[in-house]
Amino acid sequence: MFANNALTENFHDIRAFILHERAKVVSDAEWRFRMKGYGYNLRKTDTGYEVARLPQNNVLGMIEV
Repeated sequence: MFANNALTENFHDIRAFILHERAKVVSDAEWRFRMKGYGYNLRKTDTGYEVARLPQNNVLGMIEV
């Protein structure tokens, strides 16, 4: 998927992009909505957020926030 206008499969880059976008928003709902626009689904869990690629919803990894 795309992170910072570059096609990447590296979860470290994707994680950095997602957390950078989190700093731009006011609420978790807005953050998740923005990430869906970029092709990522964020699902809240007890330990953080599960990051999945849309539309297949393939899980890429976890982000602890």
